[in-house]
Amino acid sequence: MRKKITLKDIARELEVSISTVSKALKNSDEIGRDTKEKVQAFAKLYNYKPNNIAISLKNKQTKNIGVIIPEIVHHFFMTVFRGIEKYANTQGYNVIVCVSDESFDKEVLNMELLANGSVDGFIMSLSGETEQKNDFRHIHEVMDQGIPLVLFDRVTDEVDCDKVVLNDLEIAYQAVLKLIAQGRKRIALITTENYFNVSVKRAEGYRKALENNGIKVNENLILTLPYKEIDETPIHNFFDQNEVDAALCVNELFAVICMGVVQEKGLRVPQDIAFIGFTDGILSKYSRPTLTTVAQHGDRMGEVAAKMLIEKVENEYDVNQTYRTEVTEATIIERQSTIN
Repeated sequence: MRKKITLKDIARELEVSISTVSKALKNSDEIGRDTKEKVQAFAKLYNYKPNNIAISLKNKQTKNIGVIIPEIVHHFFMTVFRGIEKYANTQGYNVIVCVSDESFDKEVLNMELLANGSVDGFIMSLSGETEQKNDFRHIHEVMDQGIPLVLFDRVTDEVDCDKVVLNDLEIAYQAVLKLIAQGRKRIALITTENYFNVSVKRAEGYRKALENNGIKVNENLILTLPYKEIDETPIHNFFDQNEVDAALCVNELFAVICMGVVQEKGLRVPQDIAFIGFTDGILSKYSRPTLTTVAQHGDRMGEVAAKMLIEKVENEYDVNQTYRTEVTEATIIERQSTIN
């Protein structure tokens, strides 16, 4: 069975832009007669047929940006959204936000809904199920039709597009160095499944910091928790079975729950065990003790993502274009969970 041909395939073969192909197939007066005939003949030869997603911004700009995030209540994702909206509004764009609820099916549905002429492009962070399935066909289909996309935070090497990421490895390394400088030697890592790219990078930073300071990585001190429906039982078991004097947690929820568990056991924070988490949200500021965190500056990440996308929208889509990855810098905010 012959593979379904896309606008991107036609543009590549004929060495023209996707916009030119789209206009030629609509018999636009903007395209020269020879080019139109060549494009239309090629499309007919390969039985090209547009699908729902193909009915996109190339007809006209909507001045809308589609944003798909995994969670609506997560502090980090909301700050990214605010950064996107603030910048987009200054450029005359509106923002439509959809929530995947960490669901692959909802992510696909959201993209299909918005790509059908509602938005000029997408900014998104992959859902947990999408990363777990490692299935990005819906994203490739959107991009193949000439709709620009920027991925942020949760990204994948399987999709060639513009990306905005945090310096996860480096900041995790710095966080562990801070704990080591306090004389902590049995430092735990509380993380999620390794199909999350951000968790992998933070784990790399954790391991590198220990190894570079002569501390052997103890696999027993690495606790992997599900990203949804957290059960405290394995956390209790972990701290019962292991002597720990510090912990790096890949999000603030894990950190706050773990702090509560060890305090129930009679341990003092930070005297007996120190904690550092990621995401400088409300939980970090109002936990007892307050939590030392890695501030991810989501508003800055959102602004960068919006700027990258709008640049793509307002410049003719080039099939041979190159993509770039912007890295935003995190900072560590010290609070009571590490300060004696």
